[in-house]
Amino acid sequence: MIKIFAFATVFLLSLGAGLAQTATDSIPKFDPKVKSALNMVDQMAYQAALRYNDLEVAKDKLYSLIVRNPEDLRFMEALGSLYFESAQYASSALVAMDILKINDKNVGALEIASYALEQLGAFDRALPYYESLHLLTGDNFSLYKSAYLQYSMKRYAEALNSLTMLMKIAKTDEKIGFAISESETQQVDMKAAALNLKGLVFLDQNSKSEAKAAFNEALTLEPTFNQAKENLLKTN
Repeated sequence: MIKIFAFATVFLLSLGAGLAQTATDSIPKFDPKVKSALNMVDQMAYQAALRYNDLEVAKDKLYSLIVRNPEDLRFMEALGSLYFESAQYASSALVAMDILKINDKNVGALEIASYALEQLGAFDRALPYYESLHLLTGDNFSLYKSAYLQYSMKRYAEALNSLTMLMKIAKTDEKIGFAISESETQQVDMKAAALNLKGLVFLDQNSKSEAKAAFNEALTLEPTFNQAKENLLKTN
């Protein structure tokens, strides 16, 4: 079942660009006044659908607006956000990637593409978007996520390079959340989180002494860091 889902996801992602190009090639030409009137009606219907929490109608109106106004990325951005907020990650990733083909510096699209692709298990495709997000905004959470994906794909040298950079530039008051239950999150110092991940990289390579040192350093910064405590036990 997992393999079938993964194949379907890759197929959808590869198909999206072709469909988008075909759609934009066949857009009918509207009289400017007619176009403006249609846009106004669809935007009013979209706002009403949001107000009444009818997301399917809201999406339908956005599709009409996108086809009629391919040059206006606001409608694609709104559609991507609706899909993302509904946890429809394949659809939100497709929309975000189409936006990025037009504007590769669109921060919202980078955020959606990176997270949605990660949730779909497409780590190799999510990684470049996290890296771009960090380079564009200086967001250290994106750098941490880049390191995590590199670790998950067993690209250990790259992960260690990213973590070394993160530990140099992370701010003293910068925090990152770790789930400790279904309803509770522990906020942890970013450097401690980086050290914990560094320990996991060493642990994966069976370098238990280096892993132990990294986990202990993380706990020096954050003595109550649950994950670091649990990981430290694995080095015994």
